[in-house]
Amino acid sequence: MSVNRPKSVAGILIPDSTIASQATELLLEHGTEFIYNHSLRVFLFSSLNAKRNNLEHDSELLYVASVFHDLGLVPHYSSPDLRFEVDGANAARDFLKSHGIAKDKLQLVWDTIALHTTIGIAEHKENEVALMYSGVGLDVMGEGYETLSAANREEIISYFPRNDFKKKIIPTFFGGFEHKTETTFGNIKADVCSYMIPNFHRKNFCDCILHSPWSE
Repeated sequence: MSVNRPKSVAGILIPDSTIASQATELLLEHGTEFIYNHSLRVFLFSSLNAKRNNLEHDSELLYVASVFHDLGLVPHYSSPDLRFEVDGANAARDFLKSHGIAKDKLQLVWDTIALHTTIGIAEHKENEVALMYSGVGLDVMGEGYETLSAANREEIISYFPRNDFKKKIIPTFFGGFEHKTETTFGNIKADVCSYMIPNFHRKNFCDCILHSPWSE
């Protein structure tokens, strides 16, 4: 895999501690170049949002969360029956636990990854959770695009190119949970299944209520 590994981009230092470096190696070993570039952009966008809004945060933990946030999509970390966000969160927690990281920080990183697609909740959590949610939203859907300067945008893309991102990201998502589409019930990834599977039948919450075993 041929990727760029700069020390800083757009005025943001990219963590290079032992933990950060080992996390990067896991991403390079088990991920793809496409996911690597996306993950690094997410970290940089999140960090720029923190800088713009003067939000205190743990840069190393935010970086590790960014590195692991989509690793639940790849075969090495994908479970047969959990949401891919939970798979990534579990993998990051196990990794950090092996480094003796405190329990509260383990939970923070777990939440940051597990909630990164949860609209309406993540943005109200701790700074790290809200920041990565904002970075993912910016890269995937362009949320907050107007707050990103052209200079920063061009520099980030030069190091971590999008490479036809709009066309590739939906199949990349789907490839991570096509064997467990039931995990998309109640979350936005059901939209991916609907897009990728002809006549996909979504599980419906109201049907679950009306067809429950209760007699009334």
